[in-house]
Amino acid sequence: MKAEASSFYEKLQELLESGVPFVAVTVVDVQGSVPQDSGSKMLVTSEGHYIGTVGGGKVEKQAIEEAQAILNSENGRETKFVNWSLDRDIGMTCGGSMKLFFEPYNLNTWKIVIFGAGHVANALINLLVKLDCHVTCFDPRQEWLDKLPKTAKLKRVLAPEMPSMVESLDDDSFVLCITMGHTTDRPILLEILRQGKKFPYLGVIGSQAKAERLKKDVREAGLAPELQNAFYCPIGIDIGTNHPQEIAISVIAQLIQERDKSRMVENAG
Repeated sequence: MKAEASSFYEKLQELLESGVPFVAVTVVDVQGSVPQDSGSKMLVTSEGHYIGTVGGGKVEKQAIEEAQAILNSENGRETKFVNWSLDRDIGMTCGGSMKLFFEPYNLNTWKIVIFGAGHVANALINLLVKLDCHVTCFDPRQEWLDKLPKTAKLKRVLAPEMPSMVESLDDDSFVLCITMGHTTDRPILLEILRQGKKFPYLGVIGSQAKAERLKKDVREAGLAPELQNAFYCPIGIDIGTNHPQEIAISVIAQLIQERDKSRMVENAG
């Protein structure tokens, strides 16, 4: 039992650090004939059961569905308490009852997506993973992905065709294009704009001259004129030098500014 408990809490910590949304389900009280004791625990992600058990069978199936409903709900940040009669509410013949507590975690994780794993991206990611966020990094070069920090807060994705990754991005992601250069940044940016993605932050690394070139690319692609101003380039606030670490600090400062602005808008709504 001690080994099982240790494994459960290790997985709980892994999920907390990873930023993956999940629900911890705990049996807080039981009456009569029931399939599991008080104190039993289970973790559920959007994909379903992760670890632990609250009884198996029908009661566990309903608990998983309840947890997934919390994760999918717009108001799912709140905890929930249920008191189920196993025969009336679950359709079991046990005749007992169970009280369960549902507690969601990581539902408001700050998601940051970075295309590129080069020197600046590496410096940026090494600082970001110290903050309360989850980072996804795409790059077609495995050797560069391997240089990134090994942490549950970072998802490293080998992506030979980086523009194809755009469709999978969540709308609340903060997105940065920091690839090998204009040739690889351009198709990612245009794909984002073509798909009508409106991220709270979209930035492309480069100079003011590159910004003008990207605006020309947007015009030549036949996209709406207002999209020429739909992204930051250069990225970061105007401080420091061109050293990767100082660029990273300036970019994080800008990301935090934009994060706080978007949260103020959400709270006002």
